[in-house]
Amino acid sequence: MTQKINVSSLPEFDLSEQLRTDDDIAEYLTMVLEEGDTDELIRAIGYIAKARGMSQIAQQTGLGRESLYKSFRAGAKPQAETIFKVLKAINIDLRAVSHGSIA
Repeated sequence: MTQKINVSSLPEFDLSEQLRTDDDIAEYLTMVLEEGDTDELIRAIGYIAKARGMSQIAQQTGLGRESLYKSFRAGAKPQAETIFKVLKAINIDLRAVSHGSIA
């Protein structure tokens, strides 16, 4: 007989636990950027910050740890200044690449 699994008893999946190396982080962020979903980009930066250590990111940025968690949760709309501070703290550079001329 098959035993039923109570979904609420399963551990919550935490993507930040999968981001173990700089290559993991770069690959993940590249995929998110290619999809072009702004909300997912905000959440991705939050996952990366958590993987790198939110307390350390808070200290480097001068922002509160709890404030950072709130800024990068689903549906949040952090200020650009916050995003750039966190990107700098996690050693991520975003670059524009031209794909040819606009006619």
